[in-house]
Order: sequence, then structure tokens, then C-alpha cells
Amino acid sequence: MRSVVVHGAGDLRVDERPEPVAGPGEVLVAMEWGGICGSDVAYWKNGASGTASLTHPLVLGHEVAGRVAALGPGVTGPEVGTPVTVHPAELVGDGHLPDRIAGRTNLYPQVRYFGSAAFDPHTDGGFSGLRAVRAAQLRALPTGVDTLSGALAEPLAVAMHAVFRAGDLRGRTVLVNGAGPIGSLVVAAAKHSGAATVVASDIAEVSLDVARAMGADETVDVSAGSLPDDVEIVFEASGAPAALGPVLRATARGGTLVQVGNLPGAAISAALGDLVTREITWIGSYRFVEEISDALAAMAAGLDVTPVISHRFPIDAAADALAVAAAPGSSKVMLELS
Repeated sequence: MRSVVVHGAGDLRVDERPEPVAGPGEVLVAMEWGGICGSDVAYWKNGASGTASLTHPLVLGHEVAGRVAALGPGVTGPEVGTPVTVHPAELVGDGHLPDRIAGRTNLYPQVRYFGSAAFDPHTDGGFSGLRAVRAAQLRALPTGVDTLSGALAEPLAVAMHAVFRAGDLRGRTVLVNGAGPIGSLVVAAAKHSGAATVVASDIAEVSLDVARAMGADETVDVSAGSLPDDVEIVFEASGAPAALGPVLRATARGGTLVQVGNLPGAAISAALGDLVTREITWIGSYRFVEEISDALAAMAAGLDVTPVISHRFPIDAAADALAVAAAPGSSKVMLELS
């Protein structure tokens, strides 16, 4: 079967690999669609994503969906042919968390994640024709949600977790800074959660177009203007250190800033004085817990994620797809894996 494998920095190949067999407690999934994430691009460009570095080849991909092809021993469902997506996180060890963060499995210190080099051996992702998956990690797609949209349940879950971290948005005005795929999905998640007005900001007009298609009521091109003032709830989705000062200034006194864009792990320079003088609550948001089920329910209720898709490529053109995903002017790039 064909698999999208990164062998090192700048070395991406579509390899032929043996077809897997579902073991005890596993389900064999015939993958159909995968979304390219920034971590996939980082492994391809740098041989590392964050603190995780490649020590041997890795199959990429954690935003995937397909159909059940076979059940392993001891598994009674879902039925063969069922369309599914994957919760890509598997806890390593006993799963115990301190009482203060009970249930917040995204904060568990040892997690195997699809398409991640955090452990050795690495955890292969789902950019392949077939993948054996623990049955507990599967989520059946609701009626009316196809596998193209289902592959976006994971990034929508990230966005919905960020919205959950912000608290009740009903009737409120919010700002989403950074209208890349995650930022645009935060726009959609905020509207779905009842925000009255969602303002999206970015430096690229093409990204603002996507944000509008995902439900933004207003957009701001920050390359030509400034952010609005006194916004009670702000989501920072760009991950750009230079944006932190202006975003803090845009947050109202006593307001809340949710940091969903990944910030660098190294030292950065940023203007943070407003965090103190305006008594802003700055909240981190990391991956998600079970919001992937909420994401699927939202899709079933009519939340359309397809406007965030800018390109589609066949699996054999995976190198071209990652290059497009890494370049300005694209939103979510999808791979057809079947």
C-alpha cells in the first residue's frame, strides 16, 4: 500500500509498505482523506516538530477519515463499511491525572499521537491506504457527514476546545487573530457556540476570505490597519510572537485572551505589559479532550467545514501537497488517500 513517509528533513517519499492486519482490539481502516497540518510540514521541512525529532522514517498524518475494512479479534463494531474518523491520541501508562486536572487527558504527560516522533519507535500516522487503529480511538461519522469533512473533525476539535476554554460566548463579540485553517475553524466554532459577532484579522486577504466563508461577521486586514479596541474575548490563532503586543492591546480591560496558535519553544521578544495593567486573563489551549465528538455533532447539525479547504491532491502528489500547504496563500490542503 502507498504511504506518505518522511525520512528526514526535506526527504518526503510515497513508499510502498506492507498492508497491516488488525490485531486484538484493533480495527483496520481504509483511509480516504487526510488533512495536512503544520506539524506534518515541520517534519518534512525540518525533520522535527517542536521537541520531537525524527530518528527513523515516519508516516505522516493525524487528520484522517476512512471506512472500516476489517475488525480484529475481540472487536464487535463498528461494522465493516462504516465511515469513521480517528481520535489520534493514545495515553501511555495508567492514564492517572492529578485531581486538579482530572479528565483533561490532553494534559497527560505521555501521549502517543498519530504521525508523531515524540516516542521511539515513532507513532505512524494515517496518510496511507490502510491503518490498524485501536477501536477506542474510532468515531463513527454521523449521517450526512462524508469522509472529506470527517477528516477535518480533528482540527475543528482543536478549535472547539479553544472556544470551550473561553467560557460562554453567547451574545458576545469576539476577535480571532490569525485566519489560517485553525483560526477560521475557531471562527466557525465561535459562531456555532452563539457568539453574536465574530471579527477575524489577518495579514492575507485570501485568509480573510476563508474566515468570511466560515462565518466571520467582520474582517480586518492588519497589514493595512489596526485591530479593534476593547474586545472582551480574543483568540490568538496566528502563533506569531509579533502579534502578542497588539492582540493584548485589543483585549478589553479584564478581558480574556485564549492562546490557540502554537508559540515558539525558544525565547522570543514581545510587548506584554498590557497583560498586567489591563488585568487580562491569558489562557492556553492545547489540542482537545473529547471535543472531536462535539465537532462531529456540529457537522451533523449543519456546520460546513469545507470552505476551509483550498486544495486537494492525490496521494502520489504528496510532496506537491506539502509544498502548497507550506506556502502563503493556501488554507487546508487535503490528500486523497484511497
